Amino acid sequence: MEKRPISFYVLAAFFCLFVLFLYGPTITIGILSFQGPQGGLTFPMRGVSVHWFRDLFQEQAVGDIWGAFRRSLGLGLMVMVTTVVVSVMAGLAFRKRFVGSGLLFYVAITSLVIPSILISLGIGLIFNQLGLKVHWATSGFGAQLTWTLPFGLLIMFAVFNRFDKSYEEAARDQGATSWQTIRHVVLPIIAPSLIGVALFGFTLSYDEFARTLLTAGSYNTLPLEVFGMTTNVTSPVIYALGTLTTLFSFAIIGVFLLGAWVMAKRRARLGSDAGKGV
Repeated sequence: MEKRPISFYVLAAFFCLFVLFLYGPTITIGILSFQGPQGGLTFPMRGVSVHWFRDLFQEQAVGDIWGAFRRSLGLGLMVMVTTVVVSVMAGLAFRKRFVGSGLLFYVAITSLVIPSILISLGIGLIFNQLGLKVHWATSGFGAQLTWTLPFGLLIMFAVFNRFDKSYEEAARDQGATSWQTIRHVVLPIIAPSLIGVALFGFTLSYDEFARTLLTAGSYNTLPLEVFGMTTNVTSPVIYALGTLTTLFSFAIIGVFLLGAWVMAKRRARLGSDAGKGV
């Protein structure tokens, strides 16, 4: 066996340190959340139990954890659906050049480089000036779209730049209308990318803090609720909440990846069946 150079071990050690730096805080919170009833916020641990997970489901003296979770979940789904629909429509529109398309593209992605807190402040001020109520489902929804839509647009632009138009031409040659072509040809082909856009939309919304800070109104989303708890909760229950929300995030990612895998298998099976039919 060929001996590996020293550089391999140096880079491997650097990668391990990077992974530890990336996931170390999450692992630490997960460990501390399994402390006993007398546990504190730091090491060393005082016993091992699931006491704080049970306590999490009891009525809390401060905050509205599960209400905040429901709001974040609902807002995430709203942002996800809107991001997917608008991104697909924009991707289809930008396949043909039109007057002002370049300027419109740069305007759409400019929000990525503007400080998030300024966007939150600006949207909150606009709602106040218009006499509209600042609420997580309206102003908060709009603020989060300034974060998710640019990512969705960039993904769909890349997808359609590589899209083979011969599939659409074949469908039209067979008599399909424009809508039938999109529904039965375009959307099935780009479905895995749509799952990616949906995943971006939901996860970016679910844990967004800065753009929601001044646009959520009187009701907190989960990130805002967790931030508020850090100032008045002095027990590992906050670690239990962090562990559960992290597991929920991983579960959501797993569901989306499973959906992409199922679609890929289905496409492969359909392609195989079509080949046999030929």
